[in-house]
Parts: sequence; C-alpha cells; structure tokens
Amino acid sequence: MSAIRVDTAARTLTAFGRTVPCLIGKAGATDAADKREGDAMTPRGSYPVRAVLVRPDVLPVPGTRLPWRWLHPSDGWSDDVRDPAYNRPVRHPHPFSAEHLWREDGLYDLIVILGHNDTPPVPGMGSAIFLHCTAGKAFTQGCVAIAREELLAIVERLAPGDAIEIV
Repeated sequence: MSAIRVDTAARTLTAFGRTVPCLIGKAGATDAADKREGDAMTPRGSYPVRAVLVRPDVLPVPGTRLPWRWLHPSDGWSDDVRDPAYNRPVRHPHPFSAEHLWREDGLYDLIVILGHNDTPPVPGMGSAIFLHCTAGKAFTQGCVAIAREELLAIVERLAPGDAIEIV
C-alpha cells in the first residue's frame, strides 16, 4: 500500500490523510518506461521508500522508522550513464558526473530516497529521483518536492515497506 500519493496533474501530494501542494519536474511527468536522464520529467509509477538523508547542521535527528544517515559535504549521487555507480550514492570528488547533495539552498536539507530505477539501475533511465524540500523553487529536475515542515511530518510517519505512488 502506498503511504504517499502524488497527483502530477493537480500538483498535490497526499500522505496520512493530508494533502499539500508539491513540485514536480520542470517538463512535467512521464511514464517510468519513458523516463530519460536529464529530461526534467517526474516518472509516474509506484516506488518503495528506501531511506532518508538529513543535513546535520540544519535539522535534528529525525524521528523515523526508515533507515537514515547524516549527509556529509562530500555526498553525491551519480547521474553519468558511463559511471558503473550510475544512480547510486558516491563521494566527491568523483571521476564521473554526480549531483552534489550538500547544497546551500535548502533543497536537500531532508531527502527521502525513492526506489526508482535502482534494482538494478539501467543507465539513462533516470537517476536521483527523491522526495525533498521545495526551498522556494518553482519546479524540480524530476523529483517531487514539498515544504520542509510537511516533509518532516511525513518522514516521522513513514516505515519500511511504504511506497510513493506518482500518477
């Protein structure tokens, strides 16, 4: 059963009986089979909630039953289709292209890692699909984002086995 449902047409996220505005990819949404690296589209489908990453200088220890860890300034996520670690966490400096997860804009103060294209990752089918903070942005590059306070409240209720359904 999905704990979280994202309506990409309405730009809303519903979790635990509460519906809030959300951001999706700048180019809209697409079926997961059509998702491509760098297309700025949010993949439709149902994805397990894997783990949580938390920026320690901004947020306290999260109250969650999910696996979690503190972010480190060298944390990254590979988005290079040539990288053997494609769509996996990496450390910077990294010899391939990889997104920096330690950001100064607040976007990744709290990250919920979603199980999109990860069992196993297929190069080019999309990487770094997260549920994260909006941080004053108007869109994402393919992730789903909500206000940090709302995300904190959801993280506290998520448990292993929960999923996000993006429609």
